[in-house]
Amino acid sequence: AAALRGARRGAAPVLRAQQRLFSSEADDLLNSEREGMDYDVVIVGAGPAGLSAAIRLKQLEAEKGREISVCVVEKAAEVGAHILSGNVFQPTALAELFPDWKEQGALGDESQLTPVKDDRFLFLTNETSSISAPSILIPPTLHNDGNYIISLGKLVRWLGEKAEEMGVEIYPGFPAGEVLYDDKGAVVGIATKDMGIGKDGQAKDTFMRGMELRAKQTLFAEGARGSCSEAVIKNFNLRANSDMQSYGLGIKEVWEVPEENITPGLVQHTFGWPLDSKTYGGSFLYHMKTNKILIG
Repeated sequence: AAALRGARRGAAPVLRAQQRLFSSEADDLLNSEREGMDYDVVIVGAGPAGLSAAIRLKQLEAEKGREISVCVVEKAAEVGAHILSGNVFQPTALAELFPDWKEQGALGDESQLTPVKDDRFLFLTNETSSISAPSILIPPTLHNDGNYIISLGKLVRWLGEKAEEMGVEIYPGFPAGEVLYDDKGAVVGIATKDMGIGKDGQAKDTFMRGMELRAKQTLFAEGARGSCSEAVIKNFNLRANSDMQSYGLGIKEVWEVPEENITPGLVQHTFGWPLDSKTYGGSFLYHMKTNKILIG
């Protein structure tokens, strides 16, 4: 428990060295009883969804004059470390959480704020030619009036700071490893993964048993194919009578270029070449102040 609490705000967990373990001792450790902590709500994943949920729960209970204990676990070493994404951001939900988000610098200061100024949608016919789609043919969901080009990682770090100011406990570096169920089969929390296990599956000198984080409500905000979410989906057969999941392979990069080579606020999407007519896909280029191009 002390190591878990020590991980708040990105501090690395403290591992205490032990004497070399014999096989019987290692087995005992792997099957030993876990320590536990109790919360009103445990959230798995400190991304935009998980942190927004934590913040909103705190706000709702504060409006009623009540306290609620909320814990967020995150597998990355620090909040935002696993989020590399250029993003065209619609601020509607952020404005519901924080009406003064712009004054608070949620997306950066005025010199960094990049509103979308130009939307382009191109059909690539080959490696040197393209046809620009007229605006009237572009679906409304792809129009970005009032949106901003942002670093999603920076927004997540800001949300993490706001959540902690409200009393949310965030534990980076502790991935959820197991869903906990009661004797009636209801979800009652998660257990963090054991640490210090060798490739052979045996406990090493640095072994530390995972923690049980028990809660009245557990939210899974792990993203696509999160391990705990998949376990819950399988356990409750949540994909019954549903369409198959669809997945795509994506590549994302952030480029720093000379400022004279970018047009801040330009959003460009493409489809067509080099894909054939049977393959869905495309690319994006987002130009963000002061000298970054977000590409994927």
